[in-house]
Amino acid sequence: MRKIISFMHISLDGFVAGSNGEMDWINVNEEIFDHVGKRIKEGDTALYGRITYQMMESYWPTAASKPDASRHDIEHSKWYSTVHKIVLSKTMKDEGLTNTTIINDNLLEKVNELKQQNGADILLFGSPQATHSLIEKNLIDGYWLFVNPVILGNGIPLFKNIKDRIRLKLLTTRQFSCGVTELSYILDK
Repeated sequence: MRKIISFMHISLDGFVAGSNGEMDWINVNEEIFDHVGKRIKEGDTALYGRITYQMMESYWPTAASKPDASRHDIEHSKWYSTVHKIVLSKTMKDEGLTNTTIINDNLLEKVNELKQQNGADILLFGSPQATHSLIEKNLIDGYWLFVNPVILGNGIPLFKNIKDRIRLKLLTTRQFSCGVTELSYILDK
């Protein structure tokens, strides 16, 4: 069975964005890009909420063709164009979208169907509202967190309205030269 792994940058105090959605506090460098690039190449499905998907769509399809495109831009743009995208949205429609499926109802049933299909893990990128919905329905199987050395004080939390404890097992850790620490967890069932 495929797993849904939430990939998220997070502040030390548990926020994934500032109170206005700002992410200017996120620390990334080539070392992180290389590490993430290797790991996501193993994935064949990316899961997004509508807002994150629209942000991705505004950049990645043409990122590789820009004159100042970095190696990361070229590699990630290529991956993005081939990976199957699933978007959780109550307002979007599938029509005219390439390699993209919209889930707008029956979240539990449809996501469980996805998890039953053959393929690699499904990577949930950012998308705090979608993450909250999936957590509420116990559909996330692991967390791939990049803890940034910053305390925001307020903002959009990664975890909210948690009804039951979620026990996790630490799989790996890694510290990057920019001060970010990767923590990779799987549910401890």
